[in-house]
Amino acid sequence: MLPATGLRTHAWNTAIRSVLLLAGFPVLLTLMGYAIALFIVSGQVRTVEQGLVEAARLLPVIVPAALALACVWFAIAFLAHNRILDAITGAKRVTDPRQEPRFWKLTEELCISRGMALPRLAVIETPQRNAFASGLTRETAGVTVTRGLMDALDDRELRAVIAHELAHIRNGDARLGVIAAVFVGVITLVTDRVWNILRFARFRVGSGRSSRSSSRGSNSGGGGAMLVLILIGILIAIIAHVLALVLRMALSRNREYLADAGAVELTGDPDAMIGALRKVEQRAAMPDIPEQVRALFLHDAALSGAVGWFATHPPIDKRVETLVRFAGGHDPGPLPALTAAATEAEALWPTEAGAALANSSPAPLGTAAPAGPPASSGASTGSPWGDARSAVASGPWGPRPEPAPEPPAPLALPPRAPMQERLDAMAAFARTNNAVYMDNLAKRTAARRAGLDPDAAAPPPPRRN
Repeated sequence: MLPATGLRTHAWNTAIRSVLLLAGFPVLLTLMGYAIALFIVSGQVRTVEQGLVEAARLLPVIVPAALALACVWFAIAFLAHNRILDAITGAKRVTDPRQEPRFWKLTEELCISRGMALPRLAVIETPQRNAFASGLTRETAGVTVTRGLMDALDDRELRAVIAHELAHIRNGDARLGVIAAVFVGVITLVTDRVWNILRFARFRVGSGRSSRSSSRGSNSGGGGAMLVLILIGILIAIIAHVLALVLRMALSRNREYLADAGAVELTGDPDAMIGALRKVEQRAAMPDIPEQVRALFLHDAALSGAVGWFATHPPIDKRVETLVRFAGGHDPGPLPALTAAATEAEALWPTEAGAALANSSPAPLGTAAPAGPPASSGASTGSPWGDARSAVASGPWGPRPEPAPEPPAPLALPPRAPMQERLDAMAAFARTNNAVYMDNLAKRTAARRAGLDPDAAAPPPPRRN
């Protein structure tokens, strides 16, 4: 590893660790295949040494079969990755900048500054504060945020969060996450097969015990070898399964650090990233989402609070400490916990009253309560204590809150003129072409600096006549 002296070397070290962790999955898959081979040959050999050799000879058949199964799973994830995530999280796509102008504008500005194509945007209607990036290629990439995140963050902080997710896209983290998940899924499937084989083997041993009693003397060595091979296979399967989970969690933690560094590099504002993380820390829990999907989120308190190696997210304090140390940011410290009234406001979501209450904070102690409307004077009051209706309406501690208004009807967008549709299509086409041109130019420049053929790295720009 390189000595980390700044943000760039910290990002390099994180990328190197990610590559090393990813390289461990094929090794674990091979170990799992060897465990399966041990179970297969355990009832066919007479000595332990013979069983180890015969199991090794089966690896050229078992490992390619496991890799083929992994490729099938990866193909399914490649084709339906975004649709599966949208269905699980309830995200709604943003197809027009007038639907979410602030979200669209900030994302577009960041994409133009780095020559990236605008990813698909989506919003989850929930007061929780979180975000994630998806897509296995840059063409299918997407950024999804929650409504609570957009309401709680200012423009600087929201820009930092979007830059964090764009860094995930630039680094190919979603693709790495899917590859790791597929490998872990295959290893888990193999583990299930191991227990099925064990149950089948126990059945065979129990059913054949009487038939082998007559030849116990000649076959006593085979039964001992079978037991030893089964125990070795169980041990290898358990070790491979646990290490696969640990590698997947460690890979996810490393990518979060790398995306934080990429966000600061993209915006040049470490304080905004720190402030966003502190606000997300207040309300990030989304327990209704499966754990495998929550591993993609910006932060998850449950997964980051797991024991050591089994945490998918580094704690917020560690991420903030890294940004302060390597990017020169300033930490304002943890923000106070949200009030109980803000938690109860989730029942009112998505009304305006619920949104305002969810992001409100309690009034400081010692502040005078607002006075109620003055009692009317004169003979018309009808009571020496003023208007009783006013007293009931105001209450002893000030005016009573107005009841929550009805949720507003969705705003119907006016129809767009055909000319405007054509102009928007031309603008989107120009932005995409510009992003592709800038990406190819960066690849050709990097190849030229490395002494390679730039035409092999990216096609040359078109010549104008």
